[in-house]
Amino acid sequence: MNEQAPTDGKGIRGLPVLWLLLFILWLIVNASLATPILITGAVISFAIALIFARRSNVWHIAVTPRSAWHFLTYTSVFFTELVKANLNMLRYVYSPRIDIHPGIVRVRIRLKSPIGRLALSNSIALTPGSLVMDVRGETMFVHWLDVKTTDPDQATEMIVAPFEKHLEAVFG
Repeated sequence: MNEQAPTDGKGIRGLPVLWLLLFILWLIVNASLATPILITGAVISFAIALIFARRSNVWHIAVTPRSAWHFLTYTSVFFTELVKANLNMLRYVYSPRIDIHPGIVRVRIRLKSPIGRLALSNSIALTPGSLVMDVRGETMFVHWLDVKTTDPDQATEMIVAPFEKHLEAVFG
């Protein structure tokens, strides 16, 4: 999984995608389009992207109209799941009697790429009430605040399925 990138010029194949992601993040964090901030962000983002793209094949992501569409769809699905999870947490916090059943469930994942698995793990961990504890092969162990089922297939459908279809189209 931790393969070295080739040094024959192909090692920077993932550079544009990573640079764009880092530059967008820079713009969001700085919340300004002032010229010095744009130039500084472009240079810093490029330097960081160059280092990471040359050291690993992880960022070699093919950007196609289909993958861009799935990324946008994934983003909307993620925000929808985030809002639902936060509303669910509000229900737990403000209920007179908290009736939760925390536990660890096993779910199956189809994603093969390390960056796709990272995106899936972060998507699950960022939605309140769930946390990825371990990934072993095709299995992910998730701490779920209120376990609805211990069946791996049903848990996979409830926790992983909303994200995985789109992440698989983007990252493989």
